[in-house]
Amino acid sequence: MKISSFQVRCVIVPMPEPLRTASGTVGVSPLVLLTVNTDAGAQGHSILFSYGLSAQKPLAELMRNLESVAVGQPLAPADLSSRLHAHFRMLGTEGLVGMALAGIDMAVWDAFARAHELPLSTMLGSSPRPVQAYAGISYEGALGSGHSAEKWARKGFKAVKAKIGYPTVAEDLAVVRAMRSAMGPDAAIMVDYNQSLGTSDAARRLRALEGEGLAWIEEPIVAHDHAGLVQLAAATTTPLQAGENWLGALGFRHAFDAGVRGLAMPDAMRCGGVTGWQQIATLGQLYGVALSNHFWPEVSAHLLCATPTAHWLEYMDWWNPILEEPLDVRDGMAYTSERPGSGVEFNEAAVQRYLV
Repeated sequence: MKISSFQVRCVIVPMPEPLRTASGTVGVSPLVLLTVNTDAGAQGHSILFSYGLSAQKPLAELMRNLESVAVGQPLAPADLSSRLHAHFRMLGTEGLVGMALAGIDMAVWDAFARAHELPLSTMLGSSPRPVQAYAGISYEGALGSGHSAEKWARKGFKAVKAKIGYPTVAEDLAVVRAMRSAMGPDAAIMVDYNQSLGTSDAARRLRALEGEGLAWIEEPIVAHDHAGLVQLAAATTTPLQAGENWLGALGFRHAFDAGVRGLAMPDAMRCGGVTGWQQIATLGQLYGVALSNHFWPEVSAHLLCATPTAHWLEYMDWWNPILEEPLDVRDGMAYTSERPGSGVEFNEAAVQRYLV
């Protein structure tokens, strides 16, 4: 079975609610949708999120340009990943190039699993199973965060994560305590600074949050400041989380070798797709690092099933409007699809509605 063509489309999907962080606000999802076709009729799908409108069309055009490299190649995900990375050895595989390669990798793995009529998790040597999930809360202040936590609790979630990084640490604490009040003493509460602090300010705020029983504090400082993360981790008993901005398996190895340990969260679009995640899962097992995902819940649920140190699934419903069957989440657990493939199936009527 060989790859015969790509279909690349751009859509803009409205957010259920604007994503607000200490670093800025995102109101819509500019997505690039890829369908990989094969000469035997099997298809595979993936979604890429360009964050900003300015990067959407360049990303789509790059993926279209890569069609000529992939067409005629066997439907063999690991081999194609190696071929595409070699194609960019001189330019490098970061930024938009890395995103495009990850999108192709996810779609090819989806087609590969569909061709074998198996769920992606089974193709990776595991099997579909429920994965513990948490819901995200935007930069909404104490009152809004408390209301959102209560909403997610009513839906059965036992864990939530909020964006913080307010002008004062007192406001950060108020958000945490509002969520704790809404969720109860046994809930897992996480917070995310989105790299908004300097090292000294982060140290001060981490000390203030020390007694709040947080499951983790995410990206308090720039994610690639490995020495700073190690220094902060040594000064607090609250676990620190990072990894969504690390690029590929090599980025994770560099972080782990620098002493950043305990928790990490690969992003399927930034870490190299399914193939990159597999490499990082092996590193996580070797270094003793618990792995959660960032975004891409449908694909990531399968990946976590096949990850020896799997931790939490980050659930977000932003792209549900274009999915035929969104991820099934009940009572705080994500139920990995048992359908062949990754679980990504486009609702064509919705895609046409949001097409740009």
